[in-house]
Amino acid sequence: MTSLGKNLLILGAGQYGIMAKEIVEAMGVFERIAFLDDSFGYCHCKQNAIISDNARHPEEQSDEGSSQVPLIGTFNDLPKFATEFSYGFVAIGNPALRRHLTEQLLQNNMTPATLIHPTAYVSPSAQLGQGCCIEPNATVQTWATVKTATFIASGAVVRHNAVVGEYCHVDCNAVVESLAIVPAGTKIPCNSVYCQEQGLGLEGHNFGTDFAPPKEGCP
Repeated sequence: MTSLGKNLLILGAGQYGIMAKEIVEAMGVFERIAFLDDSFGYCHCKQNAIISDNARHPEEQSDEGSSQVPLIGTFNDLPKFATEFSYGFVAIGNPALRRHLTEQLLQNNMTPATLIHPTAYVSPSAQLGQGCCIEPNATVQTWATVKTATFIASGAVVRHNAVVGEYCHVDCNAVVESLAIVPAGTKIPCNSVYCQEQGLGLEGHNFGTDFAPPKEGCP
């Protein structure tokens, strides 16, 4: 029998949800994992390691040996499952929807889980908000701050004393320079360098669609 305190509900069963599941499994912290997604009832995605049914059991094993996680409902079912899962993670790329669903977790007395892959490096002095994902081989340096529900992708580096706002996405191999402040809702593209005064983010007119421009380096 699993402990309620070690149960995780992943919101979003798309590509990022599958990757989040694999990070969770690599962490080895949670005993039970399940998905909510609005595709519930329509999708049977064995190739993506999801079972679309109403089973409320710990993850099963497929014939190929890869773990499968049940897709147990839609986002609207979150209140119903809040009594079974004490942690949730929002695996949604759209920052506005990620913010909404993170708020829903909190309103249902669930803790947004922060996922850190074992190969990532997070400085002991860095601060991570709830609901973040630090992907394989990402780095968060000394006194850096990564705020609520922000994704730091594989190979990305948040340098010392930088601040990355809520619901951001620092994509693969991007660098947030020292002392830079990234506005909420900003996506920093792959292989770019982010300095200060870039991106509109949460305060801009197109939340989640304004991208920090690629830079060769900071002035």
